[in-house]
Amino acid sequence: MMIARPRPGEAPEAMGRTSAPRSHHFRGSLGRFATGVAIVTFDGATKRHGITVNSFMSVSMEPPLVLVGIARTAKAHDELAGRPFTVNILGAEQRQLAMHFAGRPGPEPRWVEGGTAPRLSSVLAYFECTPWAEYDGGDHTLYLGEVVDFNYRNGDALAFANSAFTTIPESQLGMEDLL
Repeated sequence: MMIARPRPGEAPEAMGRTSAPRSHHFRGSLGRFATGVAIVTFDGATKRHGITVNSFMSVSMEPPLVLVGIARTAKAHDELAGRPFTVNILGAEQRQLAMHFAGRPGPEPRWVEGGTAPRLSSVLAYFECTPWAEYDGGDHTLYLGEVVDFNYRNGDALAFANSAFTTIPESQLGMEDLL
């Protein structure tokens, strides 16, 4: 792996460090990659929390691990450390739920008492996790969780691309139906 180092007298921007306009363009470039929309839910020290995210990925099948990136600016960021959490994958009809936990409150969501962490009712899929590790990710913290319970339902997925919500249709059977 090559690590770039500035040349004497070279400006940080030349090294890929972001100035405000370049940072905005970087964010716009990342926005061209369509992602699913999820809500991370957990019980904090004094109340229940939910954080809308699109930084989610599977990491390992054995053991089953998933990763979520939480912005350090999220109100509940500091309370998630070391706590069990659930990643709730949203269906296409759940935009209002995504907005509720992104800071634009709507009707109070329906909660389900999970065996490990609270989850949201009627989501497209969920993954209840125990903490595995956390890593510094710049302006985010990367939380790795071991999946201890999960499930899904049929339906279209809510996605986000080009600064807007969109739908990923359920167009084919899942891989498990092919086995």
